[in-house]
Amino acid sequence: MKITYFLNLKTLLLLALLIVGAGWLVSSHLSGKHAERPAAKAQPVRVASARMGNMDVFIRALGTATSPNTVTVRSRVDGQLMALHFTEGQIVRQGDLLAEIDPRPYEVRLQQALGNLARNEALLKDAELDLERYRKLIKEQSISAQQLQSQESLVGQVQGAVVTDRAAVADAELQLSYSRITAPIPGRVGLKRVDVGNMIRSSDSDGIVVITQIRPMHVIFTLVERQIPEVIAAMRKGEPLTVEAWSQDNRTLLATGELLTIDNQIDTATGTVRASATFANDDRRLFPNQFVNTRLNVRTLENVLIIPSSAVQRNNDGFFVYVVRDGKTRSQTITSSYATDTETVVDTGLAAGDVVVTDGVDRLRDGMAVTYDQAP
Repeated sequence: MKITYFLNLKTLLLLALLIVGAGWLVSSHLSGKHAERPAAKAQPVRVASARMGNMDVFIRALGTATSPNTVTVRSRVDGQLMALHFTEGQIVRQGDLLAEIDPRPYEVRLQQALGNLARNEALLKDAELDLERYRKLIKEQSISAQQLQSQESLVGQVQGAVVTDRAAVADAELQLSYSRITAPIPGRVGLKRVDVGNMIRSSDSDGIVVITQIRPMHVIFTLVERQIPEVIAAMRKGEPLTVEAWSQDNRTLLATGELLTIDNQIDTATGTVRASATFANDDRRLFPNQFVNTRLNVRTLENVLIIPSSAVQRNNDGFFVYVVRDGKTRSQTITSSYATDTETVVDTGLAAGDVVVTDGVDRLRDGMAVTYDQAP
């Protein structure tokens, strides 16, 4: 029994040594593999250098393009529409012929007025000759004073009739001129509202067509109440303030103009005030009632440190950027007083020439090796 027990104990010890040895061999093998594993690769990123420069300060707002003048062209006289001399969407100048109304009734009235004028002018001439003769006869006491006075009164009556007839002729000529309808303002013609052959009247509310002036074009936008003092201070300098009109997606610059004025009171319901800017609109990119994004340039920050806005990150402590030095990253806290979608002014935390990461920031941490294609 003792011999058997001793042999079993020896067998167990031998098995234990074998297990420990096998574990040591496996561990050594794995450690060797781990030691041979290559170091982590450097992270590719894009970078930019902090630079000194000037930066415009903009106030952004929503605006609507409006025409400075919109006119509904109506007839001033009644009659049949004989012709239209425009095409829909045409650009017209002030004074261009747009439509013609049948002029014949007004030509007849003019002839009648001219006839009455000619008759009364003849009567006036005859009465004036009689008056001259009566004045000679009164000196010879061949007629009474009453006859002379009556003739003088007759001359005055005929003179009044001549004045009335001349006014009637002028009115008839004016009514005849109204049969030719011209453009009261320059601009773009809209869709016609009546067809040739229809009877139109001066009381028709729809009119014939609408003309909208598109050169220049105005943009109405709103300013927040707290922005008003800064805008007024900029206006008092006497130099025109630049206003940019951008597309709805804020990607395309449509036009550049100047601030005209701001309204004279604040809307208490919204805490905003309306402002108006003018644009030459020579390329006609602004269209009446078009929605635009406006940027009002109120001042320029000179000789400031600028970096791309894509480099700026935020955490619980504020804003920071990743600075690349000796091929490795380091987070750097910064402060900024002004920023746009593309550029940020850095007040503290960086110096000119510092290299900051602009793309690939979400994969970085302090001390990580990075590579970039071109030197900043």
